[in-house]
Amino acid sequence: MAAQASWAVNDLPGGPAVNQVNLHPPVTQIAEWQMGLHNMMLWLCTAIFVAVFGVMFYSIFKHRKSRGAKSANFHESVSVEIAWTVVPFLIVIAMALPATKVVVAMKDTTNADLTIKATGYQWKWGYDYLKGEGEGIAFLSTLDPAQRAMSDSGKPEQVDNYLLKVDNPLVVPVGKKVRIITTANDVI
Repeated sequence: MAAQASWAVNDLPGGPAVNQVNLHPPVTQIAEWQMGLHNMMLWLCTAIFVAVFGVMFYSIFKHRKSRGAKSANFHESVSVEIAWTVVPFLIVIAMALPATKVVVAMKDTTNADLTIKATGYQWKWGYDYLKGEGEGIAFLSTLDPAQRAMSDSGKPEQVDNYLLKVDNPLVVPVGKKVRIITTANDVI
C-alpha cells in the first residue's frame, strides 16, 4: 500500500524530486561549498568504514581458532599507540577545516540586500520586511483551509503540495543575499 502511495507523488517544483538520491543542484556559492563538503564527508566516511571493517573481517578470517591461530602476547606497543592517536587526529583535522570554512560562510549575514523576520504561529507564518526592497511590509501567510482540513482529518489526500499551499507566499528577489530572522509567538 505504501508503494502505491509513493507512485501518486510527483516532483515538487523547487523541492525534492521523486527518487532523488542526492542534494539539489546548488545555485549559490555557499550551496556549492555545502554540496562539496557533503560529498567529501561521504567519501571519507565510506573509506573509513571500508578500512575498519576490512581489517576486522580480515582478522576474523585469518586469525580464527580453526586455522590454529594463537593469540599474540604483547603489551605497550608504542608505534601502535602513536598510530591510533595520530591517524584519527589527522582525520578529524581533515574534516574540521573545510567544515569550519563552510559554517563560517553560512553564518555571515553581513551586507544582506534584504532582511526578513519570519514569525511562526499555529498554522501560519508572519513576515516582516525589515530592510531592503519592500521595507515596512508585513503580512500573515496562512495555510490553505483545504490542506488544514486534510491534516486535521488524519487522512491526507495525495497532493503534491501537501501542507505547503498558503494564501500569501513569501516572495524574495532572485540573485540577492537574503537574511531571514526566525522567531515564534505561540509555537515552539
